[in-house]
Amino acid sequence: MFESHDRISLQLSKIYYTHPAQRRCLMVDTLSVAARSHRMSLITGRNTKPEISLRRGLHATGLRYRIHVGKLPGKPDIVFGPAKLIVFVNGCFWHGHTCPDGHIPKSNSEFWKEKICKNRIRDARNIRALRQSGWKVVVVWECRLRKNEDVIREVGRVRSRILKRQPERDRA
Repeated sequence: MFESHDRISLQLSKIYYTHPAQRRCLMVDTLSVAARSHRMSLITGRNTKPEISLRRGLHATGLRYRIHVGKLPGKPDIVFGPAKLIVFVNGCFWHGHTCPDGHIPKSNSEFWKEKICKNRIRDARNIRALRQSGWKVVVVWECRLRKNEDVIREVGRVRSRILKRQPERDRA
């Protein structure tokens, strides 16, 4: 009987991770630790495909900008200094967009809800700090940059915001 109990607790220790504050059920992973680590390392927070497609469109229209400015809250993706305009290109999943891509996974859903909620709180805090410093903030969602027509529409939206903020003499 004692032997059986030890075997069950050993199996449970593989399934449950005991944290001082809470006990969480871990999802079973089909990849090795090395393979999962490699796959997760490929997820980047900058120079993503949606971000690059928007930057190419903005550059093609003659707009010049700085990218990933570390001195500003949130390290904005695109910064138009003279116009005091910032563009964040948010991934729908990571930033909790209301589109179908912004869903919470079914496995380990409590972890993902907490993670995405913290991301949204951090985003709101950074946007508030930027606005209080006099910056105009535009958020472009990943799902709105899927097709070329979508990219053109978002480039037009950003461009019109820049033109509204620049003095008459700077417009060309």
